[in-house]
Amino acid sequence: MSRNRNLAVNRQAYFNYEVLEKYEAGLILTGTEIKSVRLGRIDLRGSYVRTEKNELWLQGAHIARYDAAGGSNHDPKQPRKLLMHKTEILDLADTVAQKGLTVVPLRLYLKRQKAKLELGLVRGKKRHDKRRTIINRERERQAQRALRHGI
Repeated sequence: MSRNRNLAVNRQAYFNYEVLEKYEAGLILTGTEIKSVRLGRIDLRGSYVRTEKNELWLQGAHIARYDAAGGSNHDPKQPRKLLMHKTEILDLADTVAQKGLTVVPLRLYLKRQKAKLELGLVRGKKRHDKRRTIINRERERQAQRALRHGI
């Protein structure tokens, strides 16, 4: 059983993209940001990861302001630096540049009291692929319902 506590899951990413590979990255947060994250007040929808000067940056993630912070609060939409080994960053940047793929955050969780981000190397789905995903999900739900009710 995993001891990691999920704080946010980017369900929209699983619908819009085909996940090819997964990576784990650390996340640099300020004091008010980590307190807000621990309360689950984070939204990963529409966020992505970009490479700049051999560093990874999380763009577009919204971490709500921490209410008890007073005047020394953080900007909810600011870019946040991600921590990975340099070789992993360079490999990821090369793959994205050559194959036209994207890196998006899939989930945020705590691991040994540190905020970690699961990143996905993804390819965008076409409209017919998204429809196929919806059809498969509905079939799975019907099958589970039938098993549950003994039909």
